[in-house]
Amino acid sequence: MNYMFCSLTHPGRSRTNNEDSVTFDDATGVAVLADGMGGYNAGEVASSMATSLIKTELTHWLAKAGEQASSREVRRALETSVDNANRSIHQEARANPAYSGMGTTLVAGVFHGDKLLLGHVGDSRCYRLRGDQFLRVTKDHSLLQEQMDAGMLTPAQAAQSPLRNLVTRAMGVEAEVLLEVNELHVETGDIYLMCTDGLSDMIDDAAIAGILKNASLLTQMADELVALANKNGGRDNITVLLTQAVSGRERSGLMSRWLGKH
Repeated sequence: MNYMFCSLTHPGRSRTNNEDSVTFDDATGVAVLADGMGGYNAGEVASSMATSLIKTELTHWLAKAGEQASSREVRRALETSVDNANRSIHQEARANPAYSGMGTTLVAGVFHGDKLLLGHVGDSRCYRLRGDQFLRVTKDHSLLQEQMDAGMLTPAQAAQSPLRNLVTRAMGVEAEVLLEVNELHVETGDIYLMCTDGLSDMIDDAAIAGILKNASLLTQMADELVALANKNGGRDNITVLLTQAVSGRERSGLMSRWLGKH
């Protein structure tokens, strides 16, 4: 299995700074996205620390472990890297008064063979398009999600709630963080979208699915998603990270189209 990646981030229409952070590594299949929170530039610091520390540790481990690493070993490496990054963010917040209380949401994945080891904290999300089937594969760690699970709110009511950005888990806030990890089977043609709530709060799932189904290239999908989120208000920073599973021949053809070659 081969993977192609594309990311795009935008501050949105209401904010001058961007507290989102995103990164990926083609060679090892690592993809990491974070949405920071905190006063001044603390949110930017937390999200940047999360993505850079997790990517560095995971790519180093995967480069040494190689394709022979089992899913269980990759899962443990993901958990360890997130745990280490969480402690670093927490320690920085305690050591520097300007960063007090900073934290970040997280979606981090390792595309390994035909498996995706996916971890998340908070309300940044991951979706999958497989054929015509569009599915959200993460569940928000948020007050609204808990209220919906308890039957206190419908999804329509939750979409209008002023409490929709209150998360129940975040990296860096405490010395330990509970990472939710899932193992997903990947099929050729699958498209995975990781995004911050600056996208999912501005565009409903049906509109997101429509863009992924109708656009032909990952770059086009990213551009159209960010543009629509801004058109609908752009109230927050907007970040997307797209991954497509392809065969070796398909990858060569897509790369040629991406680079404008014939």
